[in-house]
Amino acid sequence: MRNFTHNRVRLVGPRAHHDGVEKLLASYRDIPVGAPVRLAKKTSNLFRARGKTNAPGLDVSGLGGVISVNTAARTADVQGMCTYEDLVDATLQFGLAPLVVPQLKTITLGGAVTGLGIEATSFRNGLPHESVLEMDILTATGEIITARPEDPETSDLFHGFPNSYGTLGYSTRLRIELEPVEPYVRLRHVRFADLVELQEAMATIALEHTHDGIRVDYLDGVVFAPDESYLVLGEQASKPGPTSDYTDQDIFYRSLQHAPGQSPKTDLLTIRDYLWRWDTDWFWCSRAFGTQNPKIRRWWPKRFLRSSFYWKLIGLDQKYDIGDRLERRKGKPPRERVVQDIEVPIENTAEFVQWFLPTTEIEPVWLCPLRLREGRPGAALDDAAQPWTLYPLEPKRTYVNIGFWSSVPIVPGEPIGAMNRLIERKVSELDGHKSLYSESFYDEDEFHEMYGGERYSELKRRYDPHSRLLDLYAKAVRRQ
Repeated sequence: MRNFTHNRVRLVGPRAHHDGVEKLLASYRDIPVGAPVRLAKKTSNLFRARGKTNAPGLDVSGLGGVISVNTAARTADVQGMCTYEDLVDATLQFGLAPLVVPQLKTITLGGAVTGLGIEATSFRNGLPHESVLEMDILTATGEIITARPEDPETSDLFHGFPNSYGTLGYSTRLRIELEPVEPYVRLRHVRFADLVELQEAMATIALEHTHDGIRVDYLDGVVFAPDESYLVLGEQASKPGPTSDYTDQDIFYRSLQHAPGQSPKTDLLTIRDYLWRWDTDWFWCSRAFGTQNPKIRRWWPKRFLRSSFYWKLIGLDQKYDIGDRLERRKGKPPRERVVQDIEVPIENTAEFVQWFLPTTEIEPVWLCPLRLREGRPGAALDDAAQPWTLYPLEPKRTYVNIGFWSSVPIVPGEPIGAMNRLIERKVSELDGHKSLYSESFYDEDEFHEMYGGERYSELKRRYDPHSRLLDLYAKAVRRQ
């Protein structure tokens, strides 16, 4: 048995899982009839406000672990509130990893499935929900339903659950596929001076899984400027060697950069450090807290160099309006948060980025190609052109997720969310969609057409007949 993590994670087992589910059901029964049903959790990876309620929430405190790992079948039974940090440590003990591991350690498996997750394996493995074999879902009626892709009674819920953000229920257990991994990832950072050339290279690698005759197991990229962008090509490796450490003073995204005309930079990371390469600095967002200043970083406690701590700082800023107060003291206008992940067909990637960079003056931006997984669970029984009800991507088509996380000055007289509205229009113009973890400003008819339409309404009527849960528009756009 190969163990690729230094963190031992104890599997919780079926009995503890049963107890956790019973605690959840008891808390559901304590919620008054007519009161909204929501999770009782203090943390969130959402960048939009959540509505407030005085009603008690669902107790998910007993649903945060890995139940079991089946090494022969390469599957794991995982509780819905288990973080990917714990999930990865549990599976790396057996030389296995989830097919897609989102970038931040505190994202939960249930959150990545009911929302959307993506990472550098998505060009070959799709999105996290595509490796789910079955899931237990607590619906708004208080019933736990096991949804499977091949079950005609529950396949509608199985395919409608991704991107529903808790509006169809909450997962308590998910059985997911795993894949074998090697102990290291060897990286090549390939520089491009032209975004169209970058786009063409991504398109070829996404189909062929190779570049310059070398296998590509992981693929993402970073754009610093129209004439400076990089593809980060990862290959699983078994041979040890000197490895880099980006959990302390060195910063991963800065390690990509090199002068034009040079050969691609190379690097070697352990598989665990590769999976969490973005978490230490929350991509580049730690700049906002000064932690990329060497004088500050030297004294910043290492345990606080992680996205979960930055989330706490963001929470304080939102609660006390710290950022805008500082801007006012400098005589500057308040700022509009522009924090989004969008997807466009790969052939429209260069056009979007060429428009986005001068329009927002935000840099860098992250690129992550994806394709719906071929041979996904239930694929043979689901011949719909767009199998996932609430996030319609086309099979056999390559898309690129473009992530940007910053802010722009608010222009007096402009409507609330002016830049986000402008971005939404551009994304729609380029036949794209965006994730709903952050603020959205679509009108109701357009939103209904983009995110499920009548199929979503049918799911709500079947699994939430008394409207105990918010609907997706109320939650994502009205922020109720």
